[in-house]
Order: sequence, then C-alpha cells, then structure tokens
Amino acid sequence: MIHSALRHIDKMLGFNTVSAHCDIPCKIYDPSGAQVAALSVIRFLDLINELADKSPQNLTDQAQLLRLVREKEIHAKKVKDEITVIWGDYFKQPQFEQYPDIHQLVHSIMLAASACKQHVTKEVGHNLLDLVNQFSEAFWTTKGVETYTANCPYPPSLEVVYPKLA
Repeated sequence: MIHSALRHIDKMLGFNTVSAHCDIPCKIYDPSGAQVAALSVIRFLDLINELADKSPQNLTDQAQLLRLVREKEIHAKKVKDEITVIWGDYFKQPQFEQYPDIHQLVHSIMLAASACKQHVTKEVGHNLLDLVNQFSEAFWTTKGVETYTANCPYPPSLEVVYPKLA
C-alpha cells in the first residue's frame, strides 16, 4: 500500500532518480574493480580487432561487433566510476601529501578511459591499464601495503599490480 502511495506521489511530483556510492565511510575501497574493467576493455579491443579482420562479415558478426563495442564502453565507464569513488571518498589530505600528483593521475585515467570509448586501438587500452596500475600502487602504498606485479591469469594476460597480503 505504501509503495502504491509513493508511486502516486512520484507521478505527481516527478522525483529525480539518483544513484551514488553509499557515502557511508565504510573504509572498504579496492582498485581491483577498475583493474578488471581496464583488462576487460583491452580484451574487448582484441575481440573487436579480430572481428574487424574477418571478411566478409555476416549479420551475426555485425551483431557481435555491436555487443563488443557496447561492453567496451560500459567497462571504460566502470573504470571511471571505480577510480572516482576511491579518489573522492578515500583520498584525503594525508594521502594527497603522500601522492601530490594523484589529481593529475586521476585526470589522466579519465582521459584514457574516454579515449578507450572513442577508439579501437589496443594502445589506448594498454595506456588505461598502465595508469590504473599506477593508481593501484599509490592506493595500496597509502594503506601501508606492499605491492607486486604479475600477469593476470586470464586474457589478455597482462601485468597487474596486486597487494601483498600476508
């Protein structure tokens, strides 16, 4: 009954729909989501370019291309979202003092993610991953956690920064 009343009020007043990180200081932040999204962008770029080399392309191939491009752009946006939340909610004055260039790095990530949405060259994806890895290393360092790099265990099998967890 209350849901019905709220829907009726919403129809009359036209509430704006919003979404946000919960903004509760849960202190649970991890850049791995951004890393996986950046790796996914690279993988989608690989698949897009493999499909582009196929000639002739049938309707199924064209539909697959559309899905790959859509997912590439969704994951590039996810990189932006994940990095923005950590930068905006976790990084405070002590972290800024430790990494005074973090604002420029975040801006570079935003530009690189946009480039991934605009282009289909693998280089833009690699640049995005490199920047996200730099951010990840900075993030873990501010938490006093050592890091190491290793190839991820799935395609595209590229180097990723991981925290050393004891």
